[in-house]
Amino acid sequence: MSVQLRDGESQDSLLKRFRKEIVKSRILSTYRKKRWYVSKSEQRRLAKQRAIRKARRKMMRRQNQNF
Repeated sequence: MSVQLRDGESQDSLLKRFRKEIVKSRILSTYRKKRWYVSKSEQRRLAKQRAIRKARRKMMRRQNQNF
């Protein structure tokens, strides 16, 4: 990943553009996920937990909208 310095651009704005590109390309989040090995069963368990939390939040939002 590289970002070219534009004419009249400060180092701060260059760094800001670089950070935006990193976030947009999801390099950092991928790196953080792959820092440790997670087994397939552990991935499934975590995905199931996330789905349960998401369903609970959705249900709570729906109940709050009805009142």
